[in-house]
Amino acid sequence: MSSRLVPPLLLALLAVVHAQLWFGRGSVGNVGEMERRLVQQQQANVQQQQANERLAAEVNDLREGLEMVEEKARAELGMVKPNEIFVNVVTPK
Repeated sequence: MSSRLVPPLLLALLAVVHAQLWFGRGSVGNVGEMERRLVQQQQANVQQQQANERLAAEVNDLREGLEMVEEKARAELGMVKPNEIFVNVVTPK
C-alpha cells in the first residue's frame, strides 16, 4: 500500500467514527435522550408502585372493615350468627 493513501484512509476512518459518535444509533444525543426517557420511566414506575400500594391498603382495609363492622354489630346491636346463642353478661357497678 502506498504511503500516500494511508493518511486519507485514516482521516476517512476517523470521520466515520466521529459520524457514528455524533449522529449514529449510539450517539451522544441518542444516549442522552435514552437516559432522560429512563428517568421518566423510573418516576412513572415509582408513582405506579405507590398507587398499587394504596390500592392494596384499601383492599386490606375493606377486608378488615367488614370484620370490624361485624364486631361492632355484635357488641352494640347484639348481632348473632345462625346457630349461635347470645349471652349478655352484665357486671355490677
